[in-house]
Amino acid sequence: MLVAGGITACASPARGVLAPVAAPSPDTAKVDILVATTRAPTTQKGVFFSGERGSDLSLANVVVSIPPNRQPGTIQWPRRLPGDPERSFVTTAVNPIKIGDIRTWYRSHAVSDRRVLIFVHGFNTRFEDSVFRFAQIVHDSRAEVTPVLFSWPSRGALLDYNYDRESTNFSRSELVYVIQQAVKSPDVSEITIVGHSMGSWPVMEALRDISMQNKRISPKITDVILASPDLDIDVFRKQLTDIGQERPHISIFVSANDRALRLSRLISGQVTRVGGVDLTDVAYKAQLEKATGITVYDLTQLRDGDSLNHTQFATSPEVVRLFGERLLRGQSLSDADPNASGNFGATAIEAGQTIGTVTGAALSAPIRIFESAVRR
Repeated sequence: MLVAGGITACASPARGVLAPVAAPSPDTAKVDILVATTRAPTTQKGVFFSGERGSDLSLANVVVSIPPNRQPGTIQWPRRLPGDPERSFVTTAVNPIKIGDIRTWYRSHAVSDRRVLIFVHGFNTRFEDSVFRFAQIVHDSRAEVTPVLFSWPSRGALLDYNYDRESTNFSRSELVYVIQQAVKSPDVSEITIVGHSMGSWPVMEALRDISMQNKRISPKITDVILASPDLDIDVFRKQLTDIGQERPHISIFVSANDRALRLSRLISGQVTRVGGVDLTDVAYKAQLEKATGITVYDLTQLRDGDSLNHTQFATSPEVVRLFGERLLRGQSLSDADPNASGNFGATAIEAGQTIGTVTGAALSAPIRIFESAVRR
C-alpha cells in the first residue's frame, strides 16, 4: 500500500475549491487558463467537472489567483471554503466557452511572441488538482505563455488505474482537435506540449494521429516535453517511428528512483517505463546517444521536489525555474546563450555531462543530460 501511494497526485483536501471568490487583493498573482476537457460536467458546487467521461469536449476560461509569499513548487490548498486569496489558491472566474469561440480566446489572450503551452496531466488527478497544478507550473516557471490545460477523465483514485488509462484513449481525438485549433490560429506562432506521467500517452498518440493524417506535424509545434512519462518503452519507440523524423524536439525527464513508475512497471507486465529508465544501463545510454531530436534529463540524483520523485519538474523549485527559463522557450539546458538572464555556467554541455549550478541557485545534485547531435 505504501508503494501504491507512489502514483497519487497531490490531492486537494476538500471538495468544491473551484467555487469563484471575490477579486483578491493586488499582491496576488493571476493565471488565466483555457481548459479543454473530456470530463463529464457536474452540478456539484465548486467542482464543475467530475472524473467520469463526458459526451463531448467542453471548454472553459478559468482564472486562478495565487497567494503571495509562498514556496515555489507548492500548492496552498484552502483549509476551509471559501478560500482566502491571501493564503491559498482560489479561482476568481470559471466561465464556459463555446467550441466555436476557441480562436477568439486565443486572440484575446495572446502574449507578445504568441507562444502557447498545452499541458496534459497524469494519473489519479481530479479536475481541481489539474487546474491548480498547471497554474502553479505556469506561475513558478515565470514563462510568458498562453496556458492551455487538457484535462481528461481521471477519477482520482488509486485503484482506477485501468479506468484512467482507457480514459486517455477515450480523449485522444479531442486532444488532436485542441492542438490543431492552436495550430490554425493566426494568433499562435509556437506551441509547446507537456505531458506528465500517464498524460504522455495521449500526447504521443495525438502527435502520431496528426502526423499520419496530415503527412507532417506543423512546424508551429516546436517542442514536446514528457515529464516522468508512464509509457511502455517499446511502444514509445514505435510511436516515434510512426511520427517520423520531421517531428518537434522531444525533452524527457527521467528518474531511476521514480517510485510511481516502479509500480506502473509492476502492473504493466514488467516492461520498463520511459520515465523510469536507468541511464547507468549501457544499453539504454547507447540508444539515447543514437536518437535524433531527443534530449533526456536525468533527475535521479535530485533531492528536492516530491518524495516520490514523480513530479519534480513541477515541485522542485530549481527544476521548475529551468523549465521556464529554457525549455518553454524551445532551448535545451545545454544551449549556449550568453545573453540569457540565467547563465548555466557552461557554453556547451556534451551528452553525459552534468549541470550543477545556476546563477543565484545551486542545484542540490546535478542533472545529467543526454542530447543527440541534431535537435530536429
